[in-house]
Amino acid sequence: MESPNGQPSPMPRKKMTKQLTGKKDDTQLHSAARAGNLVAVMEILTGTGEEELKELLEKQNQSGETALYVAAEYGYVNVVREMIKYYDLADAGIKARNGFDAFHVAAKQGDMEILRVLMEAHPELSMTVDLSNTTALHTAATKGHIEIVNFLLDAGSSLATIAKSNGKTALHSAARNGHVEVVRALLTMEPGMATRTDKKGQTAFHMAAKGQNIEMVEELIVAQPSSINMVDTKGNTALHIAARKGRIQIVRLILGHCGTDLKAVNRTNETALDTAEKTGHSEIAAILQEHGVQSAKTIQPQEKNPARELKQTVLTMPSTPRLSSLFSSQQLPSPPFSQFLANT
Repeated sequence: MESPNGQPSPMPRKKMTKQLTGKKDDTQLHSAARAGNLVAVMEILTGTGEEELKELLEKQNQSGETALYVAAEYGYVNVVREMIKYYDLADAGIKARNGFDAFHVAAKQGDMEILRVLMEAHPELSMTVDLSNTTALHTAATKGHIEIVNFLLDAGSSLATIAKSNGKTALHSAARNGHVEVVRALLTMEPGMATRTDKKGQTAFHMAAKGQNIEMVEELIVAQPSSINMVDTKGNTALHIAARKGRIQIVRLILGHCGTDLKAVNRTNETALDTAEKTGHSEIAAILQEHGVQSAKTIQPQEKNPARELKQTVLTMPSTPRLSSLFSSQQLPSPPFSQFLANT
């Protein structure tokens, strides 16, 4: 493909679904970057005064995007390679309104070439986070970009331990979305993450139980068998969650594990059987019963409350008149009349 001036124009690494129309407040540099016109970009970069160029590089359009962000989003690696030479770390890390900077949006799209270029210029960009404290690693893990995940893990293993504002790590999100290779990579780097909980008290295994990837569930059981009975803040095990979500195969898999607690009762006094019946999953309820899971009412019959029983006893006892009422209701016998005369 050639640009309008006849010079070769780098193509996006992959087909973009976005239109090449500009946005409000786009500068000429934005427009050239959006079109992937390297020649026009170079003319602007080299033909603009230092102070004016500084303002141009950090200029954001209506969506908060810099020209570098636009080039990275569209996958124009040659354009990014030239532009990053003029960006300092602060300007390279300017975030769009979506919370992403150029590095983060490249990670989201799985663009390894652009990530390498940006990392070579400013390695610190790997620590970028969006408005909810999501790292580029987390975003790549959520999308299943295993090559990007490995690249970022090599850049800094501590990235795997950074959680979003809701407490979820990259492992939580990868597990929820069924990205087995990503989960393996994360656990290889940080094995202890298997039992890390989010603000709801849920582990990656809880996340996997919500999904539909059997291999993912198996992988996490092998990685940390104890997580199978870990409970969240509501007292739910992964079996409760799988029963509520109607995940038949995952329920069968968890029940097949010898360490599964079949008597786990959550904070609403439900076993997995109670949860399945409550949510209308009759087939799962039948499977649970076949494996010996009982209702909480059977496992924990309502215990007698001594204080309550005493109160009931007092309420049912026949009423007894008070002492004062006894004296007031009875007449004392009068002395004989003869005794009265004798005293006078």
